[in-house]
Amino acid sequence: MTSTLRKSAIHLRVTLFALLCVFVVVASVQPAHAEIEVNVNRGDVQPLPVAVPAFGGTQGADIAQVIAANLQRSGLFRPLDPASFVEKNLTAAVQPRFGDWKTINAQALVNGQVTVEGGKLRVDFRLWDVFQEKQMLGLQFTSSPENWRRVAHKISDAVYERLTGEKGYFDTRVVFVAESGGRGKTIKRLAIMDQDGANPSYLTGGDSIVMTPRFSANSQEITYMSLRPESSSIFLFNLETARRESLGAFAGMVFAPRFSPDGGKVAFSVERRGNSDIFLMNLSSRTSTRLTSDPAIDTSASFSPDGSKIVFNSDRGGSPQLYLMGADGSGQRRVSNGGGRYTTPVWSPTGEFIAFTKQTGGEFHIGIMRPDGSDERLLTTSYLDEGPTWAPNGRVLMFSRETPGGPPKLWSVDVTGRILQPVPYPGAGSDPAWSPLLN
Repeated sequence: MTSTLRKSAIHLRVTLFALLCVFVVVASVQPAHAEIEVNVNRGDVQPLPVAVPAFGGTQGADIAQVIAANLQRSGLFRPLDPASFVEKNLTAAVQPRFGDWKTINAQALVNGQVTVEGGKLRVDFRLWDVFQEKQMLGLQFTSSPENWRRVAHKISDAVYERLTGEKGYFDTRVVFVAESGGRGKTIKRLAIMDQDGANPSYLTGGDSIVMTPRFSANSQEITYMSLRPESSSIFLFNLETARRESLGAFAGMVFAPRFSPDGGKVAFSVERRGNSDIFLMNLSSRTSTRLTSDPAIDTSASFSPDGSKIVFNSDRGGSPQLYLMGADGSGQRRVSNGGGRYTTPVWSPTGEFIAFTKQTGGEFHIGIMRPDGSDERLLTTSYLDEGPTWAPNGRVLMFSRETPGGPPKLWSVDVTGRILQPVPYPGAGSDPAWSPLLN
């Protein structure tokens, strides 16, 4: 292992696996339906005004800023300008002066206190319904001090879930292909970061081209393709140990790997003499089963959340389209019905939708459809959008966008298509894959 990889492994062990314990210490009694809530299924939802003043104590301001930024990027909340706050130095131990927050039209208020005791960081926070003058939620998180950002993400998830009724997605990471060096000299490295672009680090060097990284269901392993001039390989990368392991040698080029939901299998494609088919490998026995045998290009397999079905891309009908089959290869049938070319399908974690890349004329789109092909919606349009990946709550997609002459950048969009924005990662990146919620 190179020095760079050793440093990355050490960094990952600290950031990914430092002890983080969560204790619920306060749970206020509430009616069956909260007075304030955000209806995430409305396309015309107005962002909820929320106040997130700086938490008291060490790094309290930093934690509040991360929470506010997370809520704002969701598109469902509008954090108010701290300069407008009337009440100052609010702590978690004292009930707010609700009149001061009503004055600035804050409908929800998130405040907290940070303390450090015995080398442990403790964060107490409260979520208040300002106009009902009631506490909606109160939690305490403890962690090692270097994990303060994870605490902020967990608080963001708790607030998001309490106000929307859906799980949050902020305490997650994204693995992607970081690109540098410019056209003709591009270096592609496997990289990982927090979902908000913070804490990026490299998992591989630049000695090969890496593509299509994908997380396992427990977030501890990544599978990806490595391409060299003489061969291609599929690897498993363990985030805890930084151990890299090949799936073995194959006659032909191998690509587009993806874990089954239980993490026990990997589906991938093998190309031989211009034809590619989908195979399924059992990771325990290392035995492979061929799932498709059509004289066409079959690739980009993605499992349904229950593992019973696979959506994939095939040009067996003359152009790239989306097909479904059983996890054993049975019952193969086309599901995409619109014009254009469909590629890179990925099943949502909820099973509700399949996302895809679609090309129509000179434009590319990120779209979604029901698993039976109905209710197709195009969420984005640009010069080149491709490679969608789902947040673990099935509400937001991340993808890469390229402009003419420019490098690929990471973007996100929600399932309504209304909340479209760049991911706050400054470098060039492609092939993103979203982790499940971290433990």
